[in-house]
Amino acid sequence: MKILSIIGARPQFIKCASLSRAIRKEHTEILVHTGQHYDPEMSDIFFKELQIPEPDYNLGVGSSTHGEQTGKMLIEIEKILLNEKPDLVLVYGDTNSTLAGALAASKLLIKVAHVEAGLRSFDRTMPEEINRVLTDHISDLLFCPTETAVLNLKKEGIATGVYNVGDVMLDALEYNIKITEEKTTVLDDLSLSPKEYLVATVHRASNTDNFKNLSSIVNSFCDVDISIVFPVHPRTEKYLKQYGLWDKLCEKVKVIPPLGYLEMLKLMVHSRKILTDSGGVQKEAYMLGVPCITMRENTEWVETVDDGGNMLVGADYEKIMDGILNFEGTKIKGDVFGTGNACVEISKILNKICSTFY
Repeated sequence: MKILSIIGARPQFIKCASLSRAIRKEHTEILVHTGQHYDPEMSDIFFKELQIPEPDYNLGVGSSTHGEQTGKMLIEIEKILLNEKPDLVLVYGDTNSTLAGALAASKLLIKVAHVEAGLRSFDRTMPEEINRVLTDHISDLLFCPTETAVLNLKKEGIATGVYNVGDVMLDALEYNIKITEEKTTVLDDLSLSPKEYLVATVHRASNTDNFKNLSSIVNSFCDVDISIVFPVHPRTEKYLKQYGLWDKLCEKVKVIPPLGYLEMLKLMVHSRKILTDSGGVQKEAYMLGVPCITMRENTEWVETVDDGGNMLVGADYEKIMDGILNFEGTKIKGDVFGTGNACVEISKILNKICSTFY
């Protein structure tokens, strides 16, 4: 079977690296990189260190408004689909690349499989939420990471083609955890000792594009008596400088460029706590058993909060400080994200089910 996989952003590269290995044992895969993340530190490094196959197509759409970016993707993906005529289009997560790929395929009556289906933050102000909902409702195969995701789909009337396979990010983490310990020197490079620093990531528009929120986050980072390693997303750097906050980052905040997956994984493994507004980082922190303080009002990964490994603080200074000083989290209580075998399960389903489509 010919499967066309569409990726475009950091979390999708990580998921694709694991799933592509399984898919290519049984099927032909055509890989399309939309270029949504195009900075070498946000794209090229992941292909290299995770040994992702070279994309067959790189659309190079770059950064722009949501509508323009999605529109450019739709136009170019449609051309590729007409040329390649795949049996199935595979999309990941909740980015504009996800929606564009699913929409282009469905309009050409090509079956769509959605990896990480069923997630809901129930916040329609988030572009990711719109992308998730629309993609799920036009997909034929919905590969859910948790039982909660399955139930979310059921409430929306989606029950056919739904599978709880576990989370492919857990597959990636378990595959790469030993590699990162052996091959990366990021702690030595940054003069860090295990459990004597925090890791922070900030990239979500609700924080970066809002002076009050971003200022509150910067102030909290500078008011704690522990080092914070802060890999800065290009978008975040832009607004930190625009708002005059860049120079307010104190010495304890180690501002560094974005990291590859392996270096970031090692940083998280050995950190005392993690502060983030990223969905993927929340989940990785939980899987690693590191307390996570999420600078959002809601999360699509409710399991991490319910299990006590993650707390939601928004961009509230007092809540962020309380989390840093007092939140210790709890260890994983169960296997809500599966057993690290999601890619094998997806491959089995593709082998068994997709032949009935045609």
